[in-house]
Amino acid sequence: MIPKLPCLRLSGTIFLTTPLTAYISSVSGANYIQTNPQHDQYPPNSSQSDPKLHSLKNNKLHPETLLHLLSSTPDLNSSLRLFKWASLQNRFQHTTHTYSHIIMRLGIASRVDEVEGFCNEMMKSGFPSSQQALLELLHTFIKYHKLDEALRVFLVLNNSSTYNLSIALVNHLLGALVNEKKGLNSILFVYKEMVKASIVPTTETLNYLLEALFDADRIDAGIDQYKRMRKKGCCPNSRTFEIMVRGLIGKNHLDEALVVLNEILETECVLESNFFASVLPLLFKMNKQEVGLRLFEKMKTCKVVPDLLVYEVLISYFSKNLCMDDAVNLVNEMIDLDLKPSDCVFVDLVNGFCMLNKLSEAKRILVDKQVTEANSYNALLRGYCQSGDFVEVIQLFQKMVEKNITNRSSWNIFIRYLSENRRSDIVYRVLKRMIVSTSMPDSDTYSALIVGKCKSNELDDALKLFHRVCEERWVVDSSCYATLIESLCQLDKIQEAFEVFRYMSFNKCGLSASSFSMLITGLCGIGKVDKVIHLPPLAYYSGKSCSNSDYGIIMKSLSKLSKGNGLLVIVARMVVEGCPQDSESYNELIKSMSDHHRAMECALFLNLMVDEGFVPDTETLRNSLSCLAQDFRLHMVLCTIKKLFSDDEVGLVNPAICNILINGFWKEGYKHEARWLLDVMLEKGWVPDATTHRLLVNSGGCEASCSDENGNIEEDEIMSILCEGFSEV
Repeated sequence: MIPKLPCLRLSGTIFLTTPLTAYISSVSGANYIQTNPQHDQYPPNSSQSDPKLHSLKNNKLHPETLLHLLSSTPDLNSSLRLFKWASLQNRFQHTTHTYSHIIMRLGIASRVDEVEGFCNEMMKSGFPSSQQALLELLHTFIKYHKLDEALRVFLVLNNSSTYNLSIALVNHLLGALVNEKKGLNSILFVYKEMVKASIVPTTETLNYLLEALFDADRIDAGIDQYKRMRKKGCCPNSRTFEIMVRGLIGKNHLDEALVVLNEILETECVLESNFFASVLPLLFKMNKQEVGLRLFEKMKTCKVVPDLLVYEVLISYFSKNLCMDDAVNLVNEMIDLDLKPSDCVFVDLVNGFCMLNKLSEAKRILVDKQVTEANSYNALLRGYCQSGDFVEVIQLFQKMVEKNITNRSSWNIFIRYLSENRRSDIVYRVLKRMIVSTSMPDSDTYSALIVGKCKSNELDDALKLFHRVCEERWVVDSSCYATLIESLCQLDKIQEAFEVFRYMSFNKCGLSASSFSMLITGLCGIGKVDKVIHLPPLAYYSGKSCSNSDYGIIMKSLSKLSKGNGLLVIVARMVVEGCPQDSESYNELIKSMSDHHRAMECALFLNLMVDEGFVPDTETLRNSLSCLAQDFRLHMVLCTIKKLFSDDEVGLVNPAICNILINGFWKEGYKHEARWLLDVMLEKGWVPDATTHRLLVNSGGCEASCSDENGNIEEDEIMSILCEGFSEV
């Protein structure tokens, strides 16, 4: 239903009851006068306008007569036609009342350009009361949230050479624009017009500008304007500080917000209750408790009484930090001020006392303060459950039932406690009583029952309950989830555990690290490669990323199962999740690639491993180099080999690896590198094996290395070692 404007008095005799409609936001510089019928946006309703035109023609035309007819004509276009027709009549002159009426009608219809046109026409007509009429229109448009129309009236007023706008009027318009979130451009438009009219801003003006800048994410401009305030003769007030601190914290500029707060705390500025109510909760939410407590001290210095939200935030902080005397004192203050503490206040108090194992004090405060809310007693019930005092738990729950201080959570807490303590003899009796009390079981109830079945090793029943959860499209809580997965894995029900994991993952529930590792190990143990490969994306979807150790388990299992392609899929998954390879995963990957004679991938991962600062173990390096040598691809890891030999501080390289490299490089045509490796071997006191020696001799390696420029063989150290150290085999 479209709301209607109440009767609005525009003059001493004219009333308006036209409905408000949606309007289009725009601020243009339109400055035309609509007195020509050809400019009409819509054709007039002749059935309404013609009889009235006839009436005006037969009677003497007066402004009062015209106003009466305009007010009784609901169709705007027909009213415009009457207005324009009257404008063309000899010896008739409109008044501010007739103009105000038609301008208001146009504004309510959101015909913004026409509003400006008729405002200009009225000003040009030279009526003594034109400016006053425009002021009344401006205030009315602001009152009924027609701010685009108000801006046009404001522009016409400001362009008048005979009228000086007041800063109060400007601030009134700015406040409406900021409250309606009309955007920075509208605020700047008014501000520029104000400057053009030489109107000096006040602190209130600049506060509106600051608020608009923060709303538009112009943080730097907002900080700059704040620093310039005193230069403009404006002193920041409580509202200024509130806008700055809230704006900076809200835009994640916490450091800048703390700078402003320090200025506030170090000065003697007067702060209002709104500032504390707005800023204090934000500081505690951002874990800036020290600053929040300093601000609380300033609040007491300023003798400002906290509101309900500030009390709640402070009591929550003191309770969580186990400062229970301070928390209780604040509760007493609230009660003395006739502020009723909310349920969350007593929940925080009870939780604090329970963490200190002061359960009797927690119970006493609920009794003394005559608390009858179930959530507060639920917090106490949890405390007794955690303490493990079975008798106290039973007695407290019975009192809660007798006093009707229970809700569904109360029953679920009690059933969970009984289930975890394997009191199946009581659980189902309590469950029946719960249903009788009109609290139907929900996902928390089923979570408790599933935990009980797992504790009793009744996993078939636990799975039946879980299937019921799936049918209802519920999800169990994280503790139940982990318990069920671990129990299934321990009894080798791996397939069932995977199905539970998949359902919960699709519902974006993450599994604990230990339970997830147990599931990975179980699936790998039964050789379910396809499901193992699906584990990382499912975990990622649920918001949990696999750790390097998880990936290590998967890669080892895939390697043992000779699933090279699966390994590459896992590597791709690690890249997608941004999980870097470690030394163990690289070794496993390279080993698998060499075992499957995938030389290209073997070279790729060996190079990546060394480039990232990891060193393969000796066996992995030897196997990978053998694979590459068989495929004549040792040259692909030449740079890596040189780096390993130059940085070999752990004794990675051995004679066997050197022999593989010398043979491989020689066969691939890299004879210079082969000779360099031979020199390395000899420097370390290692002797090449027979195969390497035969290769070098048969290929002319020795002769080439022992000949002078004329081709004569020279005796040198290398020749002696080669000739004396080996005989034909």
